[in-house]
Amino acid sequence: MLKVNFKPTFIKQFKKFETALQEETFEKIELFKDTKNHKQLKVHKLNGVLSGRYSFSVNYKTKIVFLYLSKNEAVLLSIGDHDVYKN
Repeated sequence: MLKVNFKPTFIKQFKKFETALQEETFEKIELFKDTKNHKQLKVHKLNGVLSGRYSFSVNYKTKIVFLYLSKNEAVLLSIGDHDVYKN
């Protein structure tokens, strides 16, 4: 199981979501903690400005950008629509 940490920017973005999307996000984060689910979540490495970071899908529109701190730990950096990849 991965230990998951949250950057303050992630928490700030998350709090702006409607309750239903927050609940869906929590469900996906719980799935993310088990690396067996990473294919289902479409975990993928990012390129360009975000090189070295990774992303996975909450739903068709919402993405989470994260960074592996170690084999057993990740930090969620930001969440949002496709614009999340711009920063």
